[in-house]
Amino acid sequence: MSAPVRRTGGRSAAVLSAIRYAVEDLVRERGAEKVTIPLVAERAGVNPTSVYRRWGDAATLLNDIATYRLDPDRELPHSGDLRADLIAWASEIVEHYRKPLNAAILRGGSASAGEQETECLRNRRAEALVIVGDAGPAADEIIDGIIGPIVYRAIFLPWTLDEDLAVRLVDRLVPA
Repeated sequence: MSAPVRRTGGRSAAVLSAIRYAVEDLVRERGAEKVTIPLVAERAGVNPTSVYRRWGDAATLLNDIATYRLDPDRELPHSGDLRADLIAWASEIVEHYRKPLNAAILRGGSASAGEQETECLRNRRAEALVIVGDAGPAADEIIDGIIGPIVYRAIFLPWTLDEDLAVRLVDRLVPA
């Protein structure tokens, strides 16, 4: 007997999509701090136990929604020019968090990080390793020098996420 084949899409994908849209709508309407799992479940048309089973609490749910927008399977810059690739990648992240909804979800999700590394951080570190390879700074240097300042600004100083931020941050690590 062969192993069961997991369907891509189907009801599970529809439920996840409904939950993600519900979270985004509720954050937009009420703010991240007022999003609860019962509210999300009601808005998404699912049973709250389905949401609790997957995420456990609202902060973890918000953190997951904050990460899903930056698809870890998307194509990363790979031109052969490390500096240009880092600028393109950092610019994409800055642009993502310049959107008030994405920044609000990040702020709400950051509360769940606690003492654990978030999926968002794991994804950015993995992306940094792909972009840099053996050619440049270590992934943690990129996290500290590029991603950290972007996330800090998105949470505390969103009006400072300007179009030149990525270039300024990359220049500190990989000067022109």
